[in-house]
Amino acid sequence: MLPQFDAGRPRRSVLYMPGANARALEKARTLDADALILDLEDAVSPDAKELAREQVVAAVTAGGYGPREVIVRVNGLDTPWGADDLRAVNGIGADGVLIPKVNGPGDIEAAAGLLKDEPIWAMMETPDAMFAAQDIARHPLLCGMVMGTNDLVKELKAARVPGRAPLLTALQLSLLAARGAGCIAIDGVYNDIKNAPGFADECEQGRDFGFDGKTLIHPSQIAPCNEVFAPSPDDVAQAREVIAAFDAPEAKGKGVITVGGKMVELLHAEESRRLVAVADAIAAKEASA
Repeated sequence: MLPQFDAGRPRRSVLYMPGANARALEKARTLDADALILDLEDAVSPDAKELAREQVVAAVTAGGYGPREVIVRVNGLDTPWGADDLRAVNGIGADGVLIPKVNGPGDIEAAAGLLKDEPIWAMMETPDAMFAAQDIARHPLLCGMVMGTNDLVKELKAARVPGRAPLLTALQLSLLAARGAGCIAIDGVYNDIKNAPGFADECEQGRDFGFDGKTLIHPSQIAPCNEVFAPSPDDVAQAREVIAAFDAPEAKGKGVITVGGKMVELLHAEESRRLVAVADAIAAKEASA
């Protein structure tokens, strides 16, 4: 990964904001999302593409987003706007550039040719991307993968059903590829804004799969998403107990010890350290907001 990319920062909630909506870009500075995707692609009509580009460049250049990670989603290079988008966002201070409809590592390479060293993210939203997921994830400039579940459903001619059974293979392939390459993995959006129980269920599914967070389409989804993807106080307390037990002098050199009446291995200590690191990063982010 690129040196300036912070793999450890929280990415529980990743909110799409339409680049053509100046009020939304301003409001985003006050929202409790961990990350923002300022969108030049799907959320912007063709006649507003240039306006959106100008507004997003101005907003990112002006800053003021605090601890929120700011990523710009550009249009694809196969569109009339993609190349100009990449040139415009090059070096403006965004935390990353999200490339849509990536089918293989060649799409990352083509985008990189118009950028300096910005961290690159890939939208995983086509059947071809699923079969090339490992090669995409291993591109040296790629830092994260974002599931484009709406596009995947369309391309598969699948049904939109609770539990997302038609998408499970795609979700798992992308997650396996991301984890194998040490990349961030963000789950797709949930469309039914008013269905709070359904949204919570899908957040829990994504968390249990192992995703770092979830993309969102409305600010009302931020708080419940942050809650689901954050370690619980009980889990953090148990993790600290495991870490302390393995760090004790009497555990030196041991691969298995007993903590709270349970057998615990070194791999559990590693999982505990990761969980505590996530909790500490969230606390630091909230303290700086």
